[in-house]
Amino acid sequence: MDCPICGSDEIEILNSKQKTTKKKYTEEYLLKCEDCGHVYKNIISLKKPRPYRLIISEQDKSHKTTIDLSPSDELRVGDALLTELGQVEVTSIEVGDKRVEKSQLEDVTTIWASSVEIPARIGFSVDLHGDVDSYKLDLERDFEIAPGDVVKIDNHIVKVHVIKTQERKLTSGFAKAGVIKRVYSKPVRFNNYDYDLTKYIFKKTKKSD
Repeated sequence: MDCPICGSDEIEILNSKQKTTKKKYTEEYLLKCEDCGHVYKNIISLKKPRPYRLIISEQDKSHKTTIDLSPSDELRVGDALLTELGQVEVTSIEVGDKRVEKSQLEDVTTIWASSVEIPARIGFSVDLHGDVDSYKLDLERDFEIAPGDVVKIDNHIVKVHVIKTQERKLTSGFAKAGVIKRVYSKPVRFNNYDYDLTKYIFKKTKKSD
């Protein structure tokens, strides 16, 4: 709503009107620029919210529901939405038969999201030179894990080598549990460790080559 004459954003609202139809809201403003004194109108038109198909992942379960959003808005992966099942984070956007990173909502077919109100469930693998102890851990979403961390898990003391996130593999830096898919580690001959993950174990399996 910057002034069309001088471009200033120092604007005084002199009057406003709202109109509603079946499909959209319209707001009409009478504005005055405080810098140059120009008086002008600005009209904002927004389409009314409509229900969108929403699939929410909660660890190993998923819930199908709907959420009312305005087709005029843009949606991006990573956006937070408040639903009847709590706050979620958008993980994927389906437009027709394609998955995209962002889209105008009027084109969206299905929204995929994950709950941010429950612990993150991540995989944690311990390479035992042929055998692998594999764990599922329930961690707070902000819990940070870094390659190089020395960790106690079950009866192992291990060093983290690689972290696989939703987007890439990390061999340096760190990642929060909320975006981690799996952590890969190998045993080390240390007695000390940075932290103990044993109490967070949800499930353990053993694999052999």
